[in-house]
Amino acid sequence: MDELINQVSEKTGLAPAQAKVAVDTVLDFLKDRLPEPVAGQIDAVLEGGGDLTSGLGGALAGMFGKK
Repeated sequence: MDELINQVSEKTGLAPAQAKVAVDTVLDFLKDRLPEPVAGQIDAVLEGGGDLTSGLGGALAGMFGKK
């Protein structure tokens, strides 16, 4: 998750603490609205143990333009 926070910080000019708040807000929004299996995969990927290219994660990656 640190990598995502750093990217948001760099691309927006936000301080890292503010970028973390933004990332947490977006992730909470997504997890509240996505089916539980997908929401769980988001957490797994951010913790370094998931794979966004298979299963429901593949569908999620496709939504964000990844193949």
